Amino acid sequence: MNPMNLAYPIGKFEAPAHVDANLRSTFVAQIAEAPSALRRVVERLSESQLDTPYREGGWTVRQVVHHLPDSHLNAYVRFKLALTEETPTIRPYEQAAWAQMPEARSGPVALSLDLLDALHRRWVACMQALPAESFARTLYHPEQGTMSLDRLLALYAWHGRHHIAHVAALAAREGWS
Repeated sequence: MNPMNLAYPIGKFEAPAHVDANLRSTFVAQIAEAPSALRRVVERLSESQLDTPYREGGWTVRQVVHHLPDSHLNAYVRFKLALTEETPTIRPYEQAAWAQMPEARSGPVALSLDLLDALHRRWVACMQALPAESFARTLYHPEQGTMSLDRLLALYAWHGRHHIAHVAALAAREGWS
């Protein structure tokens, strides 16, 4: 299989030129669905399967599971900062270093599955209560520049599907159904 397909099973993120109410609703629904979709792809995996990298040089399934709430918690905080401050400068974090932390390398995935579920319920409740114009608010990312909340929403809707696809593709390749 093409190594690029293993790294980007649903393709690289492409920001939409314009996000309308229907597309925004789709992205919010993808955020809402991500925890249960992740739970479905990992619920029957053994400990050794959880410790299998999804591709050569990639994180293990366990690290991917722990990465999603780490990343999405940062996204949620960034989202809230943009809603409550004028174009806040957000702080990047070293996601690769976070994935090497002891609990990310060996901790029970149930902890992160539960965290992701609660986090996404809260995030979705926040987004569903916002007027459309709130999604035009912006933040400044030192590495990526100024981003609207619509772009951030699109990015993290993609991000969840991207990592869930890593695990699902590995399970399919290995016959772990």
